[in-house]
Amino acid sequence: MINENLHKKVVALDRVKHRDLKLEVNTRDLSTVKGLNAFFLAGTEFSDACKEYPVVWVAAGKDEAGKTQVAPIAVFGLQAGQNLCVDDNGWRVRYVPAVLRLYPFGLARVGPAEMVVCFDESWAGFGSQGEALFNAQGQPSEFVANVQKQLENFEVEVERTRLAGALLMEKGLLRDMRFDATLPDGKKLSVDGFLTIDEEKLNKLSDADLLAFNRNGLMGLIHAHQISLSNMARLVEWHAERVGAVKPA
Repeated sequence: MINENLHKKVVALDRVKHRDLKLEVNTRDLSTVKGLNAFFLAGTEFSDACKEYPVVWVAAGKDEAGKTQVAPIAVFGLQAGQNLCVDDNGWRVRYVPAVLRLYPFGLARVGPAEMVVCFDESWAGFGSQGEALFNAQGQPSEFVANVQKQLENFEVEVERTRLAGALLMEKGLLRDMRFDATLPDGKKLSVDGFLTIDEEKLNKLSDADLLAFNRNGLMGLIHAHQISLSNMARLVEWHAERVGAVKPA
């Protein structure tokens, strides 16, 4: 998937134009993620991500029928443009969302059933050193073939995640979320714009719905989401450290 907040200068990988291009995989440039205060997660990532971030949902436009779509995200910061999960030494957490790990690559749809590998041409790691993108015969290198396979597998998970979100909406299980906290210096901090599971409605689901949720894995996603909300407290601590909030004398 291509994300406009991440992929700044997207071009399709071309065997002629990019035949001699290489990627230095150890390039370290956090400028692309320092300003991300949240990012998309696929459902298969919940079990790892819930240990590190608050995992919530946000509205994600309308589908072809005009129904509201939702997408799950990992929350990195409590303010716009703030990523508390990175510092000058890199990521402060053990799990990084898949799209960010696959960056600077992504898949773009060019037809109803056709997608092409693209990359962010502005990424600092591209040049004449590192992993070749094409072999001597002008075919995608083993490195690129592996990246493409990972991207294609992830797109399958994106669709499954979309369907899971549609089911949550159909059952009316998402509600607006507001998080209020008090910083060490006494200042108040409020975060909203997210969607969380409505536990009252969840508890009223029929036995048939609960059985279906357990079988299709949706209940596991719900539980991971609920567990993840405790990570809001850590983000508040990191926010206080970053803004220099201290207890009043």
